[in-house]
Amino acid sequence: MERIIQITAGRGPAECTWVVAQVLKKVLDEAQDQGLETMLLQREVGHENGTIETATIAVKGQNAVTFANSWIGTVQWIGQSQFRKMHKRKNWFIGIFEIKPQKNTSISESDIQYQAMRSSGAGGQHVNKVSSAIRATHIPTGIAVVAMDSRSQHQNKKLATERLLKKLEDETLQQLKNHVSEQWENQLNIQRGNPIRVFSGSDFKKNKVEKSYKGTRQKLKTDLRNENN
Repeated sequence: MERIIQITAGRGPAECTWVVAQVLKKVLDEAQDQGLETMLLQREVGHENGTIETATIAVKGQNAVTFANSWIGTVQWIGQSQFRKMHKRKNWFIGIFEIKPQKNTSISESDIQYQAMRSSGAGGQHVNKVSSAIRATHIPTGIAVVAMDSRSQHQNKKLATERLLKKLEDETLQQLKNHVSEQWENQLNIQRGNPIRVFSGSDFKKNKVEKSYKGTRQKLKTDLRNENN
């Protein structure tokens, strides 16, 4: 099994990029302890030394799904800014998201199916009677094109192949654009609150995460007690 996760500071300040660098180390160490294979696919360093804007990791192994799910969400760090000593803010947030792997876009000749068909439109009786048009279909994706420009079936097959490859290239480019757009959206959609993991201090010690329903229940009790008083 394989999962790809992205660790990102979003539009957070330098402190968040420092947190990303620390979390990346934690993820890699924890994966190694669990016998999982990891590969760093992408890393964009931050403006400050030792910081990372985003990092994308592939995790492989029997427990890759469980491992990835244990990290996906918001990560909180509680501590003093490493770069602005007088800054009052103590809580910093980054996001970890799952990235769907892109489809294999390699094209084999065996993946293309050709079908002869009758041409339509102007061209005289010869065009109407002879199956000179060619439909080319890329079997894995179902994308198809038709060429009927020539009376030669061979020439139409060549044209159909060229058009199909161009269409597949355009589709691949669009998928790449969507993939980049999805990654950028991930950077913008970091949600604060209900962190899946909390760390604190310059040593980046892991804190126990209090379940959100416990806090909600305690708040309801407090509100009810205040109403009765």
